[in-house]
Amino acid sequence: MEENDVVRSLAALAHGLRLQVFRMLVVAGPGGMTPGAMVERLGVPAATLSFHLKELAHAGLVTQERDGRNLIYRAAFAHMNALLGYLTANCCEGVEEAAVSCHC
Repeated sequence: MEENDVVRSLAALAHGLRLQVFRMLVVAGPGGMTPGAMVERLGVPAATLSFHLKELAHAGLVTQERDGRNLIYRAAFAHMNALLGYLTANCCEGVEEAAVSCHC
């Protein structure tokens, strides 16, 4: 992952609502979510959600697919994992407290 991509991704996640949306899509898994379901769960106007979804998509953190009349948004797991890999590439260096673990 290029440094510019990392900066763009972190900038997109540096907003509370975008972080909530991204985490919600991660939890939703490969099935993703419709904007309507996200609006209902988050209690934000559709136009607000649309703006933030565009920012996340521009950063490569979410994908959008049309399914009939619905749009489905999904977390871009490959991009997320590349970002995590970049952030932890030089991690630990023998320091036990810095060890990365995932308790998914």
